[in-house]
Amino acid sequence: MNLEYFIAKRLITAKDYKSSISSPIIKIAISAIAIGIIMMLVSVATGIGLQQKIRDKVSAFNGQVIISNYDNNNSEVTLVPISKKQDFYPNFKSVPEVKHIQAIASKAGIIRTESAFEGIIFKGVGEDYDWSNIKEYLVEGKLPNFSKDLNEEVLISRFLANRLNLKVGDNFNTFFVKEEQGKLPNIRRFKIAGIFNSGFQDFDATYVIGDIRHIQRINKWSPDQVGAFEVFVNDFGSIKQVGSQIYDQTPSSLDTKTIIEKYSYIFDWLQLFDFNIIVILAVMILVATINMVVALLVLILERTQMIGILKAMGANNWTVRKIFLYNAFYLIMRGLFWGNLIGILLLLIQQQFGVIALNPENYYVNQAPVYLNWTYIVLLNVLTVTVCFLVLLIPSYIITKISPVKAIRFE
Repeated sequence: MNLEYFIAKRLITAKDYKSSISSPIIKIAISAIAIGIIMMLVSVATGIGLQQKIRDKVSAFNGQVIISNYDNNNSEVTLVPISKKQDFYPNFKSVPEVKHIQAIASKAGIIRTESAFEGIIFKGVGEDYDWSNIKEYLVEGKLPNFSKDLNEEVLISRFLANRLNLKVGDNFNTFFVKEEQGKLPNIRRFKIAGIFNSGFQDFDATYVIGDIRHIQRINKWSPDQVGAFEVFVNDFGSIKQVGSQIYDQTPSSLDTKTIIEKYSYIFDWLQLFDFNIIVILAVMILVATINMVVALLVLILERTQMIGILKAMGANNWTVRKIFLYNAFYLIMRGLFWGNLIGILLLLIQQQFGVIALNPENYYVNQAPVYLNWTYIVLLNVLTVTVCFLVLLIPSYIITKISPVKAIRFE
């Protein structure tokens, strides 16, 4: 039988335990552990969730690596065409980490309706376009089909649809300015097949997705000429290394840029979340540890006579320390139980119902995203237990300084 565990269990289950002087302090310590683990779970789940959601969203509408011409063009419009007859298209065999590659082109235009007009960028895509990346953002209508004959179906954002008073099934005219000065613009009439809402304001306020063949005809390109290539990789975590490999495997006349480089201001902002998460974890563990230290000291003070009796009966210092460490471990586990239960429940509610909304102009998402993974949940719990337990070894050292004679007479 484990004597230390037996005594610690008797202390915990004793009737006078709940009515003792240490009872409110113990409750505060348990609450601190619970609140700490709740805050840590929420901060990690929402921090990682926001990072992944924004990363996936930017990737879905832009690709993860963009291959384009050196055309000295700072806008999103493609001016100089690229031939589709490349060694890396349609399969990038020289870089096995590449999952998919698709050809796109873009051209500036103006949508004109009876009541309003908006400047847009028409993003042309073809039959190789992977619609699964943006399917989750489709809120109305259907995805267009560009695998057959040229058609007028397009996807438009909810933002533009509201500003132009358009809905699914409506037709509208778009004017594309010609490069030659003095010539009338090209006019194309499109039909809205679906409406998307990415929550990414930079994209929603600008882009309309349609058939790439419209741009090829307006620009008088051949069917095998496109504006750029969007590349998707298997592991986003290695995008910098894969981006370098793609750069090495493409002709010197072409430039490659990862979305981390293209949207550096977004990814630099996302990196701040890592620092914020670390600070929150450190503060919460520190608060929980301080409360547990106070609780343990009160328990030792309250059981001073018991310590003296145990020492008088032959118990060594480590045996007595283990009794109180078992007691503290029990309190930590109670706090972790309630903290995990409440924290995971809150995260599941947010994941399913999106209770906490965010401003997409500031956060690029409509609601706080949640990333739930048992690995980091277990690691947070193990980290909390380990740090608390190691720190509690220090105050438990006071037991070694307690004299049995003085302790027995202590009141």
